[in-house]
Amino acid sequence: MPMQASEWVQRWTHLAHPGGSVLDVACGQGRHMQWFAERGFQVTGVDRNPEALLNASQYGKSIQADIEHGPWPLLQNKQLLQFDVVVVTNYLWRALLPTVVSSVAPGGLLLYETFACGNETVGRPANPDFLLRPGELLQLCQGIQVVAYENGFLPNPARFVQRIAACAPTLELPVPKVSLRPLLSSR
Repeated sequence: MPMQASEWVQRWTHLAHPGGSVLDVACGQGRHMQWFAERGFQVTGVDRNPEALLNASQYGKSIQADIEHGPWPLLQNKQLLQFDVVVVTNYLWRALLPTVVSSVAPGGLLLYETFACGNETVGRPANPDFLLRPGELLQLCQGIQVVAYENGFLPNPARFVQRIAACAPTLELPVPKVSLRPLLSSR
């Protein structure tokens, strides 16, 4: 039975380079690997759960690794491997956030969606270590082009989430640093 990809991932997949490489961080059974593989992408998933990876491996390359307590498994000649799309859903390990963003290739796409502060009022996770603080994904994505960002409550199932779709600058055209300030009235 096909697994349902996140609505957020589905909504922003059209920004990905067709046929590009995809990294699904904490991929679980591979629902996003399946989504991208069915659309012709080359997918890689990383997770610590060997049973989940048995299913995920049918959609692409699967790597078993404890990314919270072990080394980042996606290095080549001590250099971080980069992907055209990096997907993270329902997972937060703050120490890994810079690595996640750095894994997005120039011109690539970051799709990140996970639980946010407020979720402790409706269910799990409730530990603040696993809930994004207000604006945390926006801060993480400084220097790359934010295409869409949401932070708030979603029903069915009830949860508070923060999610972002952001494009890394190409090597030729860096994204200028922009300061967001309130508009001033000319009156």
